Amino acid sequence: MAKVVLIGSGLAGGLLAAYLGRRGYDVDLYERRADPREGNIVGGRSINLAISTRGIHALEQIGIAHEALQHAIPMRGRMIHDKSGVLHFSPYDVDPKNCINSIGRAALNATVIEAAQRYPNVRVHFNHKCTDVDPEAATAQLETENVNVTGHGDALIGVDGAFSAVRKSMQQKIANFQYDESYLAHGYKELTIPPGPDGAWRMAQNALHIWPRKSFMMIALPNPDGSFTCTLFWQFEGPRSFATTNCDDDVRQFFDEEFPDAVPLMPTLLEDFRENPTGSLVTIRCAPWFYRDKVCLLGDAAHAVVPFYGQGMNAAF
Repeated sequence: MAKVVLIGSGLAGGLLAAYLGRRGYDVDLYERRADPREGNIVGGRSINLAISTRGIHALEQIGIAHEALQHAIPMRGRMIHDKSGVLHFSPYDVDPKNCINSIGRAALNATVIEAAQRYPNVRVHFNHKCTDVDPEAATAQLETENVNVTGHGDALIGVDGAFSAVRKSMQQKIANFQYDESYLAHGYKELTIPPGPDGAWRMAQNALHIWPRKSFMMIALPNPDGSFTCTLFWQFEGPRSFATTNCDDDVRQFFDEEFPDAVPLMPTLLEDFRENPTGSLVTIRCAPWFYRDKVCLLGDAAHAVVPFYGQGMNAAF
């Protein structure tokens, strides 16, 4: 059977390795980071995600949906928080079973990698950074512990995310390769609502919570431990923005004015705002996504999207 080299063992890469392994392909999966099962290594990415019917179907096809979803939390609708603290619930469907689910990135990543490793024809190599790809030969040059390694295959697939090393090599070596990236004027910062003293959720757990505020917003997704992961989407620059919020007093004033019902639930707000990075939101388009029958791109490497419609992971799956 043909040999396939995969670059990137994130959600899409791990699942693709499992699919190829089931079909009998000889697979080498290379990942620049350490094994995510050895710690909560998410590389600055959002720590939880919304998985929909499309994503669940992909997991069902290789028999891991039940395993993956055992710690997921159904979100049956949107809970809108207005500035006065009044709540408005909007269900996703008349049938509450038709919903999206909050799921932890690290746990799901571990599940798909373990699914791939159940096949003896799949080998996973962590701490291997891809530095170059030869599209003609379907080979990758990789660095690990100051040693250079070559990954050989009949085909090579880049599933290495928005800032793909495989795509970069294609861009340099394939004539008329088209590439475009555009950044939003907004960034994002993750914050936390911890569980209550008894470990219970302090807001309705079966909802995606949204604080819409015209040009910015905050959302919160439930976690199995009773906490919520909040994400503030806000302008980088402007009179009221990440750039002008320079001290704890500024942060507290902003949240007191815009999210008054959330502030009492966020005891570590100031520390989280200071210490957690502010991420960028990028859309990437490129063409072609493949080169002959040798190299192709999949997932964010081919079409990174902003997170607002739950398209990223679900589209890749």
